[in-house]
Amino acid sequence: MTPPDQSLVRSVATDPAAFSAFYRAHVGEVTRFVTRRVADPHLAADLTAEVFLAVIDAAGQYRGSEGGPRTWLYGIARNVIAAEFRRSARQRRAEALIAGRRLLEPGDVDRLVEQIDAEQQVRKLHDSLRALPEGERAVLELVSVDGLSVTEAAAALGIRSVTARVRLLRARRALRSALVQFATEPPAHTHTAVPGTAVTRTEATP
Repeated sequence: MTPPDQSLVRSVATDPAAFSAFYRAHVGEVTRFVTRRVADPHLAADLTAEVFLAVIDAAGQYRGSEGGPRTWLYGIARNVIAAEFRRSARQRRAEALIAGRRLLEPGDVDRLVEQIDAEQQVRKLHDSLRALPEGERAVLELVSVDGLSVTEAAAALGIRSVTARVRLLRARRALRSALVQFATEPPAHTHTAVPGTAVTRTEATP
């Protein structure tokens, strides 16, 4: 016998009423998942809509998931967000090449130097997160940020529970090591730029 959840999700692909009910039941949690990762409200709304469009395409192949439809939805949402990050990163690189360089006033440089020094430790922590292998970072986010169990995170990512546990352990160990290193490092001194120096405008890739 086909489980009720499996039949319901599969019907989303062909039954507008089933899709409407599924959307109402899950749009809140999908929106929260997206807004934990995206700060722009318009982009968050667009990505939430894209997740449910992807649901229609994938629903016919739904075979059930540990934790039910929620973990399946989170897996789809991660893929949609990752695709957007890749697209926006390419766009930013192109814009940076076009924009080139701009001159800063001496006061602008001084303020930027102070802010860069103040945010040094936070940047290092973000660098450590980005430096984690994608699989380890994905498990860490789903468990620590989205509140899934390790088993549910494994289902969302399509991996075995034991693999998820190993990846989570490695990610937490790497972050603890990074935090210890940050706490013992002396603050770095940033060299003040010469007034009128051209600086490249760059943005961090998600």
